[in-house]
Amino acid sequence: MEGLCLTLQPIPSSAIQRRLSTFNLHNRLTRPSSCAPLRAHQKSGITEGSDSALEGKVSDVKISEQEVNIYQNEVVESQGIKIRRRPPTGPPMHYVGPFEFRLQNEGNTPRNILEEIVWHKDKEVAQMKERKPLYTLKKALDNIPPAQDFIGALRSAHQRTGLPGLIAEVKKASPSRGILREDFNPVEIAQAYEKGGAACLSVLTDDKYFKGSYENLQAIREAGVKCPLLLKEFIVEAWQIYYGRSKGADAVLLIASVLPDLDIKYMIKICKILGMATLVEVHDEREMDRVLAIEGVELIGINNRNLETFEVDLGITKKLLEGERGELIRQKDILVVGESGLFTPEDIAFVQEAGLKAVLVGESLIKQSDPGKAISTLFGRDISE
Repeated sequence: MEGLCLTLQPIPSSAIQRRLSTFNLHNRLTRPSSCAPLRAHQKSGITEGSDSALEGKVSDVKISEQEVNIYQNEVVESQGIKIRRRPPTGPPMHYVGPFEFRLQNEGNTPRNILEEIVWHKDKEVAQMKERKPLYTLKKALDNIPPAQDFIGALRSAHQRTGLPGLIAEVKKASPSRGILREDFNPVEIAQAYEKGGAACLSVLTDDKYFKGSYENLQAIREAGVKCPLLLKEFIVEAWQIYYGRSKGADAVLLIASVLPDLDIKYMIKICKILGMATLVEVHDEREMDRVLAIEGVELIGINNRNLETFEVDLGITKKLLEGERGELIRQKDILVVGESGLFTPEDIAFVQEAGLKAVLVGESLIKQSDPGKAISTLFGRDISE
């Protein structure tokens, strides 16, 4: 126990029970030991085969919060997932009049910044879903143009330039670096990136930690930028994918250290139905092996940043692409994207020699006075033609 932390707030009216009553027990009932609770199924509107009948039977099932946490811990242990999706059940709540307080301990304190973000995102998405139910998003999808070919754009850029295709990131801030650009105009930055030779753009939509928004994504799309757009968000529910698509996203980021295998597989299927690409991000060998075993993966991102220390090591890319893993990636024709720690032409050359055909770059571009011209500096030559 690390001390007493008093959190005074009105008691939520049956909040826990409402969440548990919609919790999907698909894999608990079919019961392979490695399966995860599939939060993506919750009222998603997409079913596959017998799932629709099964979902009808379990839609009203109610289980205890303790059972949910035990089951989630089994998933975490079996798949080596490092990020807990929400705080484990802490000490009992104590009530004083209309207020509650809880003893703070390791179980209900985020272990790193990514876990803190994911815990916040879980609450944020629940609120957003109440304001914009899924059926309203589906109606909006009927009135937008088809998604652009994100992977095709990266492959084409690589073939045209002989260098990795660039996903340039529109990002105002980060938890580790703070504000990256004070004069932040997302549309102007996106246009500069496109002019500078970017094949695709990544748009941060998290507000609290990265000062981004879905409105930025929509503004870039509506401004006539032709580059395919990646929804750079911390996805914890399928609802976010629909919402991102309604704002103009052509691809979405899925993080393997956050999402169980079954969630990733299911979300990939949703994206294929919507015409979107999925960039599945890994950080180490175990995550890479998990993702390579998932059917339908076409685009993998290797993040060279350590989730716990935030240290960057480009050697991670080389290590994950060596030997049997590299051969399997080539056999499956999976496009691999390098992420984090790319600042110089030498960095680009290093990861390209390791086997990358695409890179995602943000900080080293966004901090320059002219982000478009910064692309030429990063690659060592003009890649816009």
